[in-house]
Amino acid sequence: MRLNHRHHLISLLLYSPPASSFSSTLFPVPKRPAIVSAVASFFSTTMAPSAPENASHNAALLSSSGVGGDVSSAAQKSRVTIIGSGNWGSVASKLIASNTIKLASFHDEVRMWVFEEKLPSGEKLTEVINRTNENVKYLPGIKLGKNVVADPDLENAVRDANMLVFVTPHQFMEGICKRLVGKVKEGSQAISLIKGMEVKMEGPCMISSLISEQLGVNCCVLMGANIANEIAVEKFSEATVGYRENREIAEKWVQLFNTPYFMVTAVQDVEGVELCGTLKNVVALAAGFVDGLEMGNNTKAAIMRIGLREMRAFSKILFPTVKDNTFFESCGVADLITTCLGGRNRRVAEAFAKSGGKRSFDELEAEMLQGQKLQGVSTAREVYEVLSNRGWLELFPLFAAVHEISSGRLPPSAIVEYGEHKPNFSAVEGAAQYFSS
Repeated sequence: MRLNHRHHLISLLLYSPPASSFSSTLFPVPKRPAIVSAVASFFSTTMAPSAPENASHNAALLSSSGVGGDVSSAAQKSRVTIIGSGNWGSVASKLIASNTIKLASFHDEVRMWVFEEKLPSGEKLTEVINRTNENVKYLPGIKLGKNVVADPDLENAVRDANMLVFVTPHQFMEGICKRLVGKVKEGSQAISLIKGMEVKMEGPCMISSLISEQLGVNCCVLMGANIANEIAVEKFSEATVGYRENREIAEKWVQLFNTPYFMVTAVQDVEGVELCGTLKNVVALAAGFVDGLEMGNNTKAAIMRIGLREMRAFSKILFPTVKDNTFFESCGVADLITTCLGGRNRRVAEAFAKSGGKRSFDELEAEMLQGQKLQGVSTAREVYEVLSNRGWLELFPLFAAVHEISSGRLPPSAIVEYGEHKPNFSAVEGAAQYFSS
């Protein structure tokens, strides 16, 4: 793909690699005008390491990439398996496959676990994917890459992999993890592209934590303003990798996903990145109700602003380590805007509101999404459980209203009526600080 002028300008402004980084070591970057350098410096993330760290960091990256390493580096190549093959999972396969075939630190082949389905033609979905190099059900018309291999056997798909990419509906993850216990290679790394949470008796459990706890692996997350079909046709987009401590692993994930049209950055805030990706689907339902009732752009903008405020407060009350800056990354405000304008949760919620709440979300999902799954309705229910169990319902009136509308307890018009009820800060001691600007 030829990088057009717009993509090139955005890349120049937003991407400012450290002077001695891996990319500039291998591929010299032309000197930029002072104004561009100043702007890039302003927008740069905190990923740039200090000078002493940089030397060892570069050496590790060069070695892992097969550059300047010895013959044993071939045995250290990473193998990637993608667990999930829906719309977003197929796009992730395309992104990753385009990089593994070029990067010396990865084996070319990318395994993609596919939940086997029989197509109307009578053929199995995996057989068609492997024959046509296309997921004809969930991403028709897009070639995934000849190095993508569809595998209907979950255990076989992960057997040789040491980098696992999870991208399935979140409600299936507990069952998938149980099947993989004892089947994952020791020392494997994982990343979750899944937006949702599990609610247990002891409280909410993020999907990355579920993966780490059940499989004994370190798990990063990747979230962002990512409508899959737009990325599939290589329209410019961004994403955010959230990591805990190991920056080198985070940068390896960045390497694996980053392309000229899909710009990936990393931040040290797993819970913040993951909760942004999870909670924005709840706000998108609210935006869809507003659209279905034709309340206008002013109302929708207000709902989005209030939703962002509740996202931030909910995240910081649950996890005080969540960083404010995370909400200004692609995973935060950008993803919220995109989802409230064009995502499937907004679209189905609009249809729900137009029906006056008389058609169920299950019915609309089956009719409108051709086998894809909504995340917003189940996430709204899970968030409501957390709020109810902890006595926080009065603190998050928008989140509470979305679930009560989705479950049929309130009419869609209640999405704006809730506005008469401001957050009750007395519900949680010190809560007011999380709602302040």
